[in-house]
Amino acid sequence: MEKIKKFEELKISPELKRAIEELGHSEMFPIQLETIPKILKGQDIIGQAQTGTGKTAAFAIPIIEKIDINHRKPQAIIVVPTRELAVQVSNEIKKLGKYKKINVLSVYGGVSIDRQAEILHRGTHVIVGTPGRLIDQINRGNLKLDNIKIVVLDEADRMLDMGFIEDMRFILEKVPKNHQTLLFSATMPESILNLAKDYMKNPELIQVSKDELTVKDTKQVYCEVDYRNKLNALKTILSKEKIKSAIIFCNTKIAVDKLVHNLKRMGYKADALHGNFSQARRNKVLSNFRQGKFNILVATDVAARGLDIRGVSHVINYNVPRDPKDYVHRIGRTGRAGKLGKAITLVTSRDKEFLSSIEWYLDQRIEKADYDIPKFKEHYKEQKERKRYSEHKHEKRKISNRYALGEF
Repeated sequence: MEKIKKFEELKISPELKRAIEELGHSEMFPIQLETIPKILKGQDIIGQAQTGTGKTAAFAIPIIEKIDINHRKPQAIIVVPTRELAVQVSNEIKKLGKYKKINVLSVYGGVSIDRQAEILHRGTHVIVGTPGRLIDQINRGNLKLDNIKIVVLDEADRMLDMGFIEDMRFILEKVPKNHQTLLFSATMPESILNLAKDYMKNPELIQVSKDELTVKDTKQVYCEVDYRNKLNALKTILSKEKIKSAIIFCNTKIAVDKLVHNLKRMGYKADALHGNFSQARRNKVLSNFRQGKFNILVATDVAARGLDIRGVSHVINYNVPRDPKDYVHRIGRTGRAGKLGKAITLVTSRDKEFLSSIEWYLDQRIEKADYDIPKFKEHYKEQKERKRYSEHKHEKRKISNRYALGEF
């Protein structure tokens, strides 16, 4: 029997098909094609797919179809690692479920817990949240899981990395025994497979492009740089690449703030995103980036997961990530949904072992690029000459002022 390839061929409600069509979706991505029919039939699924391949819709569409809209109790709970991903998944479900009038609530820290509790008491169909805040609402008695039909653990490997494994187990213990469980992850460490074994019923493992962790539409290169010359190297790359919009990743919040300061000083439109920001400020920065008010977002790995920002042409690793999995998630911000993208990594002599680890993890070589970056000594000499010229002009101005003041 020939496999279903288009959304219109799915046995789902006209309202849901209408929403899918309005969003411009026609043919299904591989992860959607492999999982949606099985989820609709009630099968537990472990889905392995790289970021940016449409996995949110893969679980959102069956959830929307299975919800009883007349029953205003939480019937599906989606657990995600970050606030940003909670917002993204909620928005996707709202768009897909608008004609079925699906109510969705995002539950995460950094905003009023009482406001979330008020909405929970009024009733909602789908809950999307981070582990800590979900457990807080459960313990307060605001979130009751008695009517949950479907549990989704999205980006489970990231939650494992962030120390949420016991929180995931806590939530799975609280839902009814006859629920359906869906687990999605870019990688499948043993701890995640053990979690699946303990809480899932004969799950089917679906691996899309399992031998290719990174998106095929992302061209990956690295550039060797002197660590003292990184800012000048970045400036050269930005001038030579046709950058529509870019996300530049640093390993620390201090590095992000410093780089944004330097980029602005050089005339670039840039802004920062990291964990010290309030949720309101994060939302404002991301909104401005999506609207094109600036085209360079400098971020820590808080932005590497869950952000669905269309049109990001480049990802630049200003600092090489220490964990190869972070590299996968960073470069997944470009080359999304069939669009071409480029990932550029700046590598100093100190970073070569980390680059080797990434190549070993990906089981592929990353191409070396030559951007003809001025050598550090040349750049330093040029800077000194500019400084000397600037000081000379300043001294002439001072002498001129002294004449004007009658000192001579």
